[in-house]
Amino acid sequence: MSDFNTVTPVQNNNNRPSHFNQYPKWVHWLWRGFYIFAGIFLLSCLIISFTTPSFKQLEDPSLNLASEVIAGDDVAVLGRLYIENRSPVSYDQMPKHLIQALISTEDERFYEHSGVDARALLRVFKSAFFFQRGQGGGSTISMQLSKLLYSDRDFKNMNPFEKALGYYYRKLSEMITAIKLERAYTKEEILAMYLNKYDFGYNAYGIRAASEIYFAKAPEQLTVEEAATLVGMCNNSSLFNPVKRNERTKNRRNLVLERMERNGYLPAGKAVQLSKLPLDVSKFKTRSHNDGLATYFRSSLADEVKSLIKKNNITKADGTFYDVYRDGLKIYTTIDADMQKMAEEAMREHMTQLQAKFFKVWEGKDPWRYASDDKKDQIPMRLASLDASLRASDRYALLRSRFLDDISEKVEKNFSKFNLTDYDIKTMIKSEKQPDILDDIEANRADILRQIMSSANYAPVKERWKSLQTEVIRAFNQPVKMRVFAHNSAGEKDTVMTPLDSVRYHRMQMQLGSMGMDPNTGFVRFWVGGIGHKYFQVDHVKVDRQVGSTFKPFVYSAAIAQFGVSPCMTMLDVPQTISRGEGSFGLSFDWTPKNSHGYTGGTMTLWDALKESKNNASVKLVKDMQSVQPIRDIVREMGIDADAKYPNGQFRIPKSPAICLGAADLTVYEMTGAYSTFANNGVFHKPIYLRRITDKHGKLLYQSAFESHQALPENAAYVMQQMLKYNVKQAPGIANLKSDVGGKTGTTNDFRDGWFMGITPKLVVGTWVGGEDQWIHFLTIDQGQGAVMARPFFSKFMEKLEKSNNPNYSTEERFKPMPGNIGIVLDCGQYNDSNATTDPNAGHSEFDPNRFQDEEQPTKSPNVTGLPPTRNTTAPKTNSPNINAPKANAPSFKKKPTTADDGFGG
Repeated sequence: MSDFNTVTPVQNNNNRPSHFNQYPKWVHWLWRGFYIFAGIFLLSCLIISFTTPSFKQLEDPSLNLASEVIAGDDVAVLGRLYIENRSPVSYDQMPKHLIQALISTEDERFYEHSGVDARALLRVFKSAFFFQRGQGGGSTISMQLSKLLYSDRDFKNMNPFEKALGYYYRKLSEMITAIKLERAYTKEEILAMYLNKYDFGYNAYGIRAASEIYFAKAPEQLTVEEAATLVGMCNNSSLFNPVKRNERTKNRRNLVLERMERNGYLPAGKAVQLSKLPLDVSKFKTRSHNDGLATYFRSSLADEVKSLIKKNNITKADGTFYDVYRDGLKIYTTIDADMQKMAEEAMREHMTQLQAKFFKVWEGKDPWRYASDDKKDQIPMRLASLDASLRASDRYALLRSRFLDDISEKVEKNFSKFNLTDYDIKTMIKSEKQPDILDDIEANRADILRQIMSSANYAPVKERWKSLQTEVIRAFNQPVKMRVFAHNSAGEKDTVMTPLDSVRYHRMQMQLGSMGMDPNTGFVRFWVGGIGHKYFQVDHVKVDRQVGSTFKPFVYSAAIAQFGVSPCMTMLDVPQTISRGEGSFGLSFDWTPKNSHGYTGGTMTLWDALKESKNNASVKLVKDMQSVQPIRDIVREMGIDADAKYPNGQFRIPKSPAICLGAADLTVYEMTGAYSTFANNGVFHKPIYLRRITDKHGKLLYQSAFESHQALPENAAYVMQQMLKYNVKQAPGIANLKSDVGGKTGTTNDFRDGWFMGITPKLVVGTWVGGEDQWIHFLTIDQGQGAVMARPFFSKFMEKLEKSNNPNYSTEERFKPMPGNIGIVLDCGQYNDSNATTDPNAGHSEFDPNRFQDEEQPTKSPNVTGLPPTRNTTAPKTNSPNINAPKANAPSFKKKPTTADDGFGG
């Protein structure tokens, strides 16, 4: 009998469905799968977390920030130096509607999550499971930022399994990085970082560059619809490109506006109203290093900053040098943005007119073949230069690659990686008829060329070379559509011409280099290095050019400062000869340079001799000095390194009497700095254009030192001021200026170089004009003198400056008055009379305005160490008198003892 209280359940498995019998097993495996997945996921997170950026790395994410070149007012940005055109914008500088558009479109719950939005991820999984589309993505703004900063989604050449694993790894790492970003930064900082990092296309990296390129305005000036356009591009800047796909991008913009209204950021009906507006990108303009002000200056500045960083060991926290193109430096300069703009405008106006005259002069002539009888031997060199220009072009590189790459690879493989150049091929072909040519090149290279000529490779090399030359002739003489430089607002134009004519056209462009500086501070106010940086990269402010008669004031300064010479001293206008063995010149022959317009045979004062650039007057001065050392001492004090040498060992300031005619090659930068001494009472300030450099946070990295000293005695500087003022009195283009102006023109042999050095109390301007090649020049002095080539730029610029009310310039400024009793007679009446006056114009001959039409004496550069030049036999042979001693108490022409107080070397 069973216990009444014991109940035994009845097992009736036969009555239950079979799947219920399996239920515990399914549940068991499901839980096991979940734990395995969770374990793998957690293990993946742990492992991947070590590969994601650390919090220390997150503190300074790499954004490739452009460095900004800032003008002298600390506000205007002249331009940027960059690999990526990116300049950061703080959250506070961004308009609210830009932020609202971004949140509404990309991450509505941005302020509610901590980097990963679980709700959004579940929505994505649901959409994927039920094959639903248009439900939105799961990536938060923080995850998108982590992808932009640290992720590398490159799934090329992967099979489906590898792609799945790669996608899983990348997505998980982005989620982990997003969480780290949320812990390291505020929400506002993340939004700003995202907009500063995104690539909007067309070299527009970040929101500032995008605003400037697409809408020509700063981010804070964006309208609601413009902000919506840029936010819409964040989905895919290539797909939603307002320039190429305007209608599609407009639809995307309207979607952003709808979401803004849905999220309460726009009043009801506003989205519809704004969506009717056209997507206007009429102000779209791409940006490059060739855009903006002072392009040549910025290029030179970048090189100098890189050099300064290494020289001064300026490093980041990790010990690496700052990168001027990536680290977002702030480079503060002395450039006056308004003056720079005026100078560039004046350059375009002047060079447009000058270039038209130049082409007219050369119409029907070929500068590469046109030469006077004494220069016929230059023609092969000119043609070789033209050929070199053709071979430096991209067009030639493509042709050469097509014809020679495969055979060159065989030669490289068979002959110890020997690089076969065009010169090698031409040398081998020439050596077939002239075997001794190979003896003139480096021995090891010659041996390899002989081996190649004896190999099976030589025949195909010759054959391909011949085919290449035939194709080059055809291709470079076939008219094609192209874009070339032009003197217009765009700096270029579309045309049809042959590639050969294009090379010749660009090589025949006259160039200009000019720099303006404040003589009182040394601050460089503008810098124009050429006519167009996109097509011509050479910066002519820092290129050596023969200075011509602009050097003569240094000769006069030496005579005045060290010998007390008065500008009233007279001399005969006759040839002047420095004889063989005379003085310390070391000449092996008699030297008699000519005046280009002959001699009057009468007397002239030094006032008029300098005004008319008389070569014989400069020769007379250096002849009486018996040495060029006083001149070299003067220019050294005025900032020109007289002892610097070229690689061939020659001095940049030659130790020969030819320097009195301007035979030296100097830069616009050096000449402008030296002339500032005349404008500043003898005080030389080294030209300075870089003030300081800071990092992106404002930390000072470098600050320039100012250099100045008394280079000329004050009385000598005053005399030179007056002589330079007299030089340009009533000169065309200058006579109507309100400023106190002095200056000196310069013209070199064959009119290759035209100079004008202009001085005012507040600005000194040095200008050079000429061709990049020596045979690109005008043919007559009335066309090619400095008064025509360079001085008009100065007068055009000064006219603009005087009308501008620029705070760094005043037309009321005047040179300082005479510093007491200067001890040098300026009044030529007093020079022969004891009644002294200080009027520098008294006693001068009546001014003749026609003198400015023919005032230049082109500088000759005689080879003073070689054969003597042809003597001038037409002028009367006479022994020129020494400079007359003044009757008043002016110093005699005798060398004063050199003392430390004189400021000159021994």
